[in-house]
Amino acid sequence: MVRGDITEQSVDAIVNAANSSLLGGGGVDGAIHRKGGSQILAECRALRASQYGRGLPTGEAVATTAGRLPAQWVIHTVGPVYSATEDRSALLAACHTNSLHIADSLGATSIAFPAISTGIYSWPLADAAPIAIAAVLATPTTVQEVRFVLYDETAYEIFQRTWQDWKP
Repeated sequence: MVRGDITEQSVDAIVNAANSSLLGGGGVDGAIHRKGGSQILAECRALRASQYGRGLPTGEAVATTAGRLPAQWVIHTVGPVYSATEDRSALLAACHTNSLHIADSLGATSIAFPAISTGIYSWPLADAAPIAIAAVLATPTTVQEVRFVLYDETAYEIFQRTWQDWKP
């Protein structure tokens, strides 16, 4: 667990909590596009034109260059919008699993995740943290280092506490 800005992480791949359009937005998505530069947007547009005209499906993941970011790649994944009446936890877990699969296909050995779906998509941090951690731990991968990069103190504390409770 790291408290900080995901756009400043020196890892092979950072995960973007993207929207389905792949064309940028707010929060983590907007920060990655702003700091990474126009090359990321250009590759996202090309992906949208060639494969994802209707948008990237929730839980799926694709990779682009990282542009001016210290990482080599950005793995874009679309988190689910939280629902109090429908269990969407499998989709949130799939964001992590599919991002790790993409990282493996790229040969990445380190990856940084944000707290996917906990911003504008309203997933409660205390519910998202165990889903994210469990998905990462359950996914067979060649990635050697996984970081959860949490922007604010509350998110960091919740993910850290969840991790501490998880460890035997």
